Amino acid sequence: MSKEKLWTKNFTIVSLINFLVVMVYFLLMVTIAGYAVEQFHASTSVAGLVSSIFIIGSLIGRLVTGRMIEGAGSKKTLLIGLILFILSTVLYFVTTNLPLLLMNRLFHGVAVGVASTATGTIIAQIVPKARRGEGIGFFSLSAVLATAIGPFVGMLFIRYADFQIIFLFNLLLAAICLVISFAVKPPKLSSPKTVSTQAEKGFKLSNYLEYKAVPISFVALVVGFGYSGVLSFLSFYAEEINLVDAAGFFFLVYSIMLLLSRPFSGRLMDAKGANIVIYPSLIVFAIGMVLFSQAYFGVILLVAAAFIGLGYGNFVSVAQTIAIQVSPTHRFGLATSTFYILYDLGLGAGPYLLGFIVPITGYRGLFLYMAGVVVIALVLYYFLHGRTEKGLRGNKTGILQGN
Repeated sequence: MSKEKLWTKNFTIVSLINFLVVMVYFLLMVTIAGYAVEQFHASTSVAGLVSSIFIIGSLIGRLVTGRMIEGAGSKKTLLIGLILFILSTVLYFVTTNLPLLLMNRLFHGVAVGVASTATGTIIAQIVPKARRGEGIGFFSLSAVLATAIGPFVGMLFIRYADFQIIFLFNLLLAAICLVISFAVKPPKLSSPKTVSTQAEKGFKLSNYLEYKAVPISFVALVVGFGYSGVLSFLSFYAEEINLVDAAGFFFLVYSIMLLLSRPFSGRLMDAKGANIVIYPSLIVFAIGMVLFSQAYFGVILLVAAAFIGLGYGNFVSVAQTIAIQVSPTHRFGLATSTFYILYDLGLGAGPYLLGFIVPITGYRGLFLYMAGVVVIALVLYYFLHGRTEKGLRGNKTGILQGN
């Protein structure tokens, strides 16, 4: 039996939109704290808040998007999100003080939350059932690559351009997303009310979260918290240890390792289950954080980047796939939203909370502690998902054969 086509026009365009939206998200994660310090003389903790409040906005956007899609449809919701995305990007040019910057960061986060949740839902509608794991893996790769390439581009901009150029570049990417989104044509759902009619009345948390996706999403929250310091404080850390040149290539090495490893890790997961990927990924990530904290030479910093890309990058892709696989098909959108709500919460809370710890531990001490956080995540994964993975794989095989 021939495989159903995966790389359709819809799949490619939606994945590209997701990549560009998330790229802008992470590009700003590594640059906006420095902007707040340079332009508005913000303290380290406030600069961390400027970086992380974006994620709070993203959480708000994700929470409302599931219901919005039910009412307006996934295509219209995507267009709304991208229009808000462009508007919030324009507003960076006119933020004249710290409170306005914080407000726009929150607004920008809402826009990204709406747009990225809409892309995830559209993918759920267009990926063939028989190739769902593979399709989700490739789609999630668009976001994971963006988490590497966005910061890499951001670090280049910090060195060679001013912040106005950064904002102009982001506006160009946002405009491209809106233009190509008009070519997306998600399939019409046969009976969209069959699942949601009873849930429309009154407030129910299940209308906004998929409970089955919560355990692995909570692990992602802890892992995201451990990684958030790298995103927000890499530029400061590199200046302190006099490795600015090497740091400029940190995310490039990260992305290369991710590109080389992700196709193999995806196939390995399909063949052997998630555990054979997740456990080594978290161990490698923890080793990478230890190396990162003790980098005294550029080569060590880049070796750490390779370990972090191999470990953290593969964890995120596989964890998102798990969140989808453990959830009912008709709640794929909510499962995607649930995963990113908790994952984003870890990334968002991290820079603000860690900003208070830096004066006590220093950057080296902070990143060493984050290696311990990754080890905690590994233990959590075992109790929340890993020990039942084999049984779940058997059930999923039966379900797929039944379909």
